[in-house]
Amino acid sequence: MVKILLTGARGMVGKNILNHDKAKNYDFMNPSSKDLNLLDKSEVDKFLSEHKPDFVIHAAGVVGGIQANINNPVKFFVENMLMGINLITAARESGVQQLMNMGSSCMYPRNIEHALSEDLILKGELEPTNEGYALAKVAAARLCEYISREHVNLEYKTIIPCNLYGKYDKFDETNSHMIPAVIRKFVVAVKEKSEFVDIWGDGEARREFMYAEDLADFVFYAIDNFTVMPQNLNVGLGHDYSINDYYKTIAKITGYKGTFKHDLTKPVGMKRKLIDNTLLTEFGWKSKTDLSQGVAKTYQYFLDEIVK
Repeated sequence: MVKILLTGARGMVGKNILNHDKAKNYDFMNPSSKDLNLLDKSEVDKFLSEHKPDFVIHAAGVVGGIQANINNPVKFFVENMLMGINLITAARESGVQQLMNMGSSCMYPRNIEHALSEDLILKGELEPTNEGYALAKVAAARLCEYISREHVNLEYKTIIPCNLYGKYDKFDETNSHMIPAVIRKFVVAVKEKSEFVDIWGDGEARREFMYAEDLADFVFYAIDNFTVMPQNLNVGLGHDYSINDYYKTIAKITGYKGTFKHDLTKPVGMKRKLIDNTLLTEFGWKSKTDLSQGVAKTYQYFLDEIVK
């Protein structure tokens, strides 16, 4: 049985991977940050030399929404950079043959209206609101490229998911991403019978959100086809929605009947961030969950596990 080291197993992506039906076909090692401190290179070296995984999935990271990135740029930059470099170089040194690095669509240049293809990395200015996080992700992806180029027997590749949401997401007010934050906002608004809810900006910015369970499905597809997978590969829907569209969909599912009020003083990030899924389609994989289905499942998870 293939032995896989999964970092970030307590996060949304990691939990969705471990709870996927195909996870039972592999021997997963999923240490917590207490068991394996990725910020300590010597500790990472020791862990890999002792446990000798066949495959590494690097899904750990310091993550958060726009405000969290703005408030903590040093943490987002330094810790994500160190985790990526420490793990990837330690894997190379211990002879791990295959490594899947989780990138982010924030690696792409800002203010590009068309879909973002993999060859656009480092072809323009990054979005300032999450630049530190993006730089760390770009560095890890480039490191994987360099290692694969220097060592033809090592396959170190990066997948670049679009924005994600779903079960095991963060729903707290300060660190959550947009969809879980809006679900919480509407649940409170329904309970308090609020006449309106705020939307940051004019709501015309467009985003691509994929249900996290679909990403887990992709991970297992990619493990089975890793040798032919491109060096860098976008994983998303290939289409996007406006922020206003997301609010309308979530309002309908949560039963909110009020109106929206746009707060033009708030940061909104990039105007559009849609990834090009041409290579993904050629690779033979497609997401399964549409927006309404995914939001409904996430809302139910919030009610069952968070509100209780």
